[in-house]
Amino acid sequence: MTESVSYGDDDLLPLSGIQHFAFCERQWALIYLEQQWAENVRTVEGQHMHERAHNPLLVATDGDAVTVRAVPLVSYSLGLRGQADVIEFRPAQGDACGIPLPGRPGTWRPRPIEYKRGRPKHDDRDAVQLCAQAICLEEMLGTTVDFGDLYYGETRRRERVAMDSGLRMRVQQLAVGMHTLFAEQNTPHAVRGKHCRLCSIVDLCLPNLTIRPKSVHKYIQDEIRDSP
Repeated sequence: MTESVSYGDDDLLPLSGIQHFAFCERQWALIYLEQQWAENVRTVEGQHMHERAHNPLLVATDGDAVTVRAVPLVSYSLGLRGQADVIEFRPAQGDACGIPLPGRPGTWRPRPIEYKRGRPKHDDRDAVQLCAQAICLEEMLGTTVDFGDLYYGETRRRERVAMDSGLRMRVQQLAVGMHTLFAEQNTPHAVRGKHCRLCSIVDLCLPNLTIRPKSVHKYIQDEIRDSP
């Protein structure tokens, strides 16, 4: 069981980093400790999608749903601060967890919606980011968020994510890990795997060199072998 912790304002880390940390702790450290970054097609397309979603002046009503964009988020239990792409509020219909919305009758339940450029992942990196947003909303609004949605640009579909106890525990453990590495200011050694081919900063990480010392000849052979 993860011990309960409460962080202060000066301790808050970027919420978006939890996705990087779940994907690769070294990637997270290179970005958030060493401030290294590199653009590729995936990151540029992702930024364009988020720019379209992040319009803080737009509050839309579609049927029963009220949609708010670019919502600031904070969780002092996780020690994370960030922004949600979209929060969708739907009528609580008598649910005790419903909250009031200014200028609107009744009570409402929030649902975070995160936009991603590609397709659903084989791992949980998108789900943990969405769950962290849900935990922020729960702390900020005094409610319970049972699920959220991931919208993928390639499939143009939402994928429902249940905020179950296992996913919440995973988020708590990742948040603790982020704060531990941040306090230590320690960039982990590379753990080479198939995920390296999808990494936007693989040329900065140089996993073939950082895993273990090797000759330049062996390094070039490995790079040629792993090239598409």
